[in-house]
Amino acid sequence: MAHAATHSNPFQSFWMAGYECTDQLNCFGNRVDFLPLTGHLQLLDDDYQGLQQYSLGTVREGIRWSQIEKTPYQYDWSTVRTMLAAGQRHGIQQVWDLCHFGYPDDLTPLHPMFARRFSALCRAFVQMYRELRPEGELIVTPINEVSFMSWLGGDARGTSPYCVGQGWEVKYGLMRAYIEGVAAMRELDPGIRILTTEPLIHIVPPLNATKAQKKQAREWTDNQYQSVDMLCGRLCPELGGRPEFFDIMGVNYYYNNQWEIHTHHRLPWVNEPYDPRWRPLHHLLRQAHERYGRPLVVSETSHPGLDRPHWMRMVAQECAETLRQGVPLWGVCLYPILDRPDWDFLDREWHRSGLWDAVLRPNEPPLRVLHQPYADALLEGQQTVAAALAETTAASAELVGSLARSLY
Repeated sequence: MAHAATHSNPFQSFWMAGYECTDQLNCFGNRVDFLPLTGHLQLLDDDYQGLQQYSLGTVREGIRWSQIEKTPYQYDWSTVRTMLAAGQRHGIQQVWDLCHFGYPDDLTPLHPMFARRFSALCRAFVQMYRELRPEGELIVTPINEVSFMSWLGGDARGTSPYCVGQGWEVKYGLMRAYIEGVAAMRELDPGIRILTTEPLIHIVPPLNATKAQKKQAREWTDNQYQSVDMLCGRLCPELGGRPEFFDIMGVNYYYNNQWEIHTHHRLPWVNEPYDPRWRPLHHLLRQAHERYGRPLVVSETSHPGLDRPHWMRMVAQECAETLRQGVPLWGVCLYPILDRPDWDFLDREWHRSGLWDAVLRPNEPPLRVLHQPYADALLEGQQTVAAALAETTAASAELVGSLARSLY
């Protein structure tokens, strides 16, 4: 059975903001730390104040494990406390990533102590948090994008542990830690809410594909659910996964999340010219919901460059359609809300994918410059989704009324 609170929506706002908080080792073995690089740590109050005019009352933040635990089992929570205080000052709800791509220098997911160290971190985080916030719901993502990190570190040598052909082993190690972390947190706080944040993808066979190619594409697409299946105990039950460890299904969806098997040719998200293999976002969201029966959040979405407003309108229309189809979609997180540099080429490339662009300044945090076309599209999208929510609410009320009348 699902956790008892699964069906109650804990989010303060439907539209959310995500602050890029990776602290990983990049492909060159260099540690990146995006919270200070983007200036978010230095400009917390300004950033949170800027969210108000766009009704972004909920944010995704990260604790940065590599910065918290410099020495095994010794934790420095000073920065997290500063962030918590800023959230309280501005009435912002914070959803916390405990591991957003980065691990301490002495750990990798293949290390025999990885799960033990992570579960200890989870326990320490909840203790610290509840000392400051004894009341209210706590929403946590233990480990962000296990599927992606398993590939990047286990098969593509893009981050620690810099392996090839070890993707499954990395995924297994990450999910062992994930599950032990959830168990540790639930011991201290049985009401804690777990939000998964896995990529939502669709892999297609070639046009005029053989039966074998179609079968392989289906299998590869289905593999995106392995980590959540582990969390639920459907896969690798020896890890201790349980259905109640899984509350809210977050899916990360970007313009390059649909591609052709083997060639890796990306299917254009506008689907022009028409490709019958393309699946609209509402179709993928409905499939994910049907698989697990959990409420959904689009936990990350954005587009770089000039197409930001067009992507925003598409996402809003797809979310509206998802709601009209009766799927419990609880929110959309604009990620990143601030422009970010590239992990591997920090000095050369910024993605231009935020609601605010970054203007670099010497010896100061980047200046925030609102991307007005994106902001206008967001306001339009909010109206689109609000109309769909109103429709579904009215339809639900009419259904309840009809059922009540049928009893008399």
